[in-house]
Amino acid sequence: MALPRRRNLSYNRFRSLVKFISAISGVLLILFAFLSFLAPSPNESQHFHLRHHHNSFNAVVEDPVTSGDSVFRVPSSGGKLDRDIWSSRNAKFFYGCSNVSAKFAKAEAVSHPTRYLAIATSGGLNQQRTGITDAVVAARILNATLVVPKLDQKSFWKDASNFSEIFDVDWFISSLSKDVKIIKQLPKRGGKSWTPYTMRVPRKCSERCYQNRVLPVILKRHHAVQLNKFDYRLANKLDTDLQKLRCRVNYHALKFADPILEMGKTLVHRMRMRSKRYIALHLRFEPDMLAFSGCDYGGGEKERNELGAIRKRWKTLHKNNPDKQRRQGKCPLTPEEVGLMLRALGYGSDVHIYVASGEVYGGEETLRPLKSLFPNFYSKDTIATKEELAPFSSFSSRMAALDFIVCDESDVFVTNNNGNMARILAGRRKYFGHKPTIRPNAKKLYRLFLSRSNMTWEAFASRVRIFQRGFMGEPKEVRPGRGEFHENPSACICEDSEAREKATAYSRGKKNGKLEKEVMVSDDQNDYDDNDEPRWPDLDDDENQVWPQEKLHYNGTGSDYDAVISDEPELEEMLSD
Repeated sequence: MALPRRRNLSYNRFRSLVKFISAISGVLLILFAFLSFLAPSPNESQHFHLRHHHNSFNAVVEDPVTSGDSVFRVPSSGGKLDRDIWSSRNAKFFYGCSNVSAKFAKAEAVSHPTRYLAIATSGGLNQQRTGITDAVVAARILNATLVVPKLDQKSFWKDASNFSEIFDVDWFISSLSKDVKIIKQLPKRGGKSWTPYTMRVPRKCSERCYQNRVLPVILKRHHAVQLNKFDYRLANKLDTDLQKLRCRVNYHALKFADPILEMGKTLVHRMRMRSKRYIALHLRFEPDMLAFSGCDYGGGEKERNELGAIRKRWKTLHKNNPDKQRRQGKCPLTPEEVGLMLRALGYGSDVHIYVASGEVYGGEETLRPLKSLFPNFYSKDTIATKEELAPFSSFSSRMAALDFIVCDESDVFVTNNNGNMARILAGRRKYFGHKPTIRPNAKKLYRLFLSRSNMTWEAFASRVRIFQRGFMGEPKEVRPGRGEFHENPSACICEDSEAREKATAYSRGKKNGKLEKEVMVSDDQNDYDDNDEPRWPDLDDDENQVWPQEKLHYNGTGSDYDAVISDEPELEEMLSD
């Protein structure tokens, strides 16, 4: 009897346990169904996150590195790459060459004593630099004596500096004495000051253009001519000797005045004291730039009102489609996006960054994500005292010259726009050893930034490195003759074929073939998708010259600023540097 009773008791306990488990399961199912009903769908949740994360450069301020899905975590280090991030791979096989050829006659043999050319430059420091460079070549074409150029003192920049306060005028004259005769001012005529005849020439004026339009005025009428608003008034394609003269002017004769040079060297020294290597970043995220771009950075009604008010200053600017501008790569990257690009390219949080920038839209709040990625963040205002900067701070061109020096001396230069400073520095860095110059492939990076929350950091970084091929300042990235000459001075870049052949022969002698890859990177590896390469119209042929009116200045790098037109001089000047 005892055994059946025990079995019955066990059975009853089992039934009670099953009922209890069933009740708990039922409650949990009801609770799960209730929560599922209240929660948004995965697609909706993802859409909200993307909208919140990407529409505003301030939306990620609280935690710019790890916000969003945990799968996208930005590392503090740049990772291990198979390349040196501080140098260009094939730089050792190329060098700047601008020596005069035997057939290029000396100035004393070709200069006419009664021909004088004066010019008045236009725009900011770097736009004026292109004008000065081209003025020397124009004087050579005309076999005229050049008067030291007048700097623009009335434009948007409102800098009262004259030539000798920015550049070493005596060095300028003496270093070019064999190419062009240069004087500081026009000689007096009959004991009186000589006022030259003023005129303007079209943009991209060729040799024949100068001979047909300017020379007759000098010969038949006045003997002295001043060309006003002299910027980009010389063709991109010229005879090789004239192109090399351009390089001698830009890279050797135009030396900053001693006070600027000494202060610039001090800033560079202070950056070097902090770190052996540093990156210089030309951020260009000022309100004026963003207003012109017509791009939407997610600041809502406040941003639209503020930038819209600035945009109304220029009547010729039409309303843009912000999404289209972004898709076409015409929007500057946000500071955070620049930081993410650099981290993906291998630059860790220990890297020191010098920022050349005016007032950043949104101030410190906008810069916070970039500073979180790169805490070692400096500008001339943080590494120099107000007293040290006092002789320069009231003059925009002198302050720009200080930034120019620090950027030029940097190990890596990053540009977030295609203005004159970016183009001139890109060309200069090619000439002096192909130092890395990074230009964001904004058209490709746009979609990548938009979808980064849906991928791992490793996948994101890999895509960035792929998209940036051809935008890193490597030799032969841009085909000879493409783009503005000041950005791509191909006639002044020579290849050391002997050193290259030796390197190739040495690498072929290695059995494993690995050294060949390290010593030599084939030109094909520097090629990039033609769809990413900006398209430049051929503006230099005489038959394409538009004589009755000036040509629109076309930015050779496919700039955001192609819409600049001649009846908005302040707009053009503001954007130029």
